[in-house]
Amino acid sequence: MNIAPKDKNAWLWIPFLYFTQGIPYILVVTVSVIMYKRLGIGNAEIGLYTSWLYLPWVIKPLWSPIVDLKGTKRKWFLMMQLVISLAFLGIGFFVSSNSFFIITLAFFWMAAFASATNDIASDGYYMIGLTQKKQSFFIGLRSTFYRLAMITGQGLLVIFAGYLENKYGDNTKAWSLTMISASVLMLALTISNFFATPKYEESSIEKETKPTGFLEVFASFFQKKQIGWVLLFILTYRLGESQLVKMASPFLLDKLEVGGLGFSTEAVGTIYGTVGVIMLSLGGIAGGILISRDGLKKWMLPMLLALNLPNALYAVLAVTQSTSIYAVVGTVIIEQFGYGFGFAAFLMYLIYVADGASKTSHYAIATGFMALGMMLPGMLSGYIQEWLGYDGFFIWVVIAAIPAFLVLRYLDYPADYGKKTVEIDE
Repeated sequence: MNIAPKDKNAWLWIPFLYFTQGIPYILVVTVSVIMYKRLGIGNAEIGLYTSWLYLPWVIKPLWSPIVDLKGTKRKWFLMMQLVISLAFLGIGFFVSSNSFFIITLAFFWMAAFASATNDIASDGYYMIGLTQKKQSFFIGLRSTFYRLAMITGQGLLVIFAGYLENKYGDNTKAWSLTMISASVLMLALTISNFFATPKYEESSIEKETKPTGFLEVFASFFQKKQIGWVLLFILTYRLGESQLVKMASPFLLDKLEVGGLGFSTEAVGTIYGTVGVIMLSLGGIAGGILISRDGLKKWMLPMLLALNLPNALYAVLAVTQSTSIYAVVGTVIIEQFGYGFGFAAFLMYLIYVADGASKTSHYAIATGFMALGMMLPGMLSGYIQEWLGYDGFFIWVVIAAIPAFLVLRYLDYPADYGKKTVEIDE
């Protein structure tokens, strides 16, 4: 077997690989919420059942060593991408059935497990396919194409669904065709990754990176310094945002008489999926640049503030029920930029936590706890919203940010972690 050298064709395969990684995640986590809302499912059910779809990302550490031990990561992500394509095809075919909610949820579960496994394999491939210097260099490129996938999924596909809703006057048919289109897109991306990704992996390289066993991997993670505070910080960092993200779209879609703003599906797709994701990307890029320049310590608190303070603007919208497009778009722009900016610090901190031996599996464990911090609050978000109303709910979201600030003061990590060092070209 011909083994490609490290860094080969990185400009080609990284965009395809991380665009493919983003598509199923955004469809499972976010677009499913919009789809079920347009198909008549209540907020409580949406919040509860779609939040359970986070579970595969929570528990993916349980099988992450298998991806290391069995086969190559390239084979793993190609196989998982094909499974995701079939899952979306199943949703498209069964969304018109009498038991569509249960059946489509099962297919979303299938896509979620495959997507979580694809993440493990893709991230592992990134680490072995690039030298350490190039891993740092391409981190921005991979994030950019992941965000472009969000624009495609949360934006273009939702706009397409809204267009079909208006064309046919049948939401079920519109979403059936949309999910079939998503399946075709995933299949095309799988084929593209098959041709674009070189074969880096060989037995000698794999032996260096494989974990020694399941128990050793997990034990070494939970023996890390300050692990209690670390896990508490990971779980609370996005406590407010994890609830807001579930109810933001229903808030814009719901009628004025129930506290919503009465926007159309196309409008929500345009606002969140294009303008919102662009600002999310810009916030992430800006955050990465500043951390690279000054280190993580200087920017952790400002970025945590940037993540949470803009959520208060949703409370203002809910209290005033302003349907001004300028007010809504302005709120989304500020909130999404702040989220991207604040998430840069969180991502860098997770990389710090995973640093050391078995970093691939440890990163999977850390991101699993991150997903748990999104899943559990999201499960309750619909019930809290129905209990408090949209105005009370968004005020609660702002209050929910407080624990992360309290935990932050107890964390100990290098002040210059993530700071770019001057390297001499080889």
